[in-house]
Amino acid sequence: MAEHAVLVYFKLSDDEFGTTLEREQIQELSDRLAEAIEGNVAGEFDGDEFGEGHCTLFMYGPDADVLFEVIEPILSDSPLRCGGYAIKRYGEASDENARETRVDL
Repeated sequence: MAEHAVLVYFKLSDDEFGTTLEREQIQELSDRLAEAIEGNVAGEFDGDEFGEGHCTLFMYGPDADVLFEVIEPILSDSPLRCGGYAIKRYGEASDENARETRVDL
């Protein structure tokens, strides 16, 4: 079965790594997302990446829609969501033809 992904993108308040508060909020959010994904056996939270004024969260599982259903209530409750978006990818990262859907937060 192909591994799907949900990638969440946040714009930070500066052009580098964001403020200390933003990084702390993202860490708290990441912990909540990881717990929900694991608790619902929807896949795995694989970490984050900061730089150039953005943060990306990486989540993988067998079904991007199920994975997004699990995390969407947590994302919509986050103050970081404004201006953020998620990409649901239906296929392996190496599959150049994998369908992707953007969801604005």
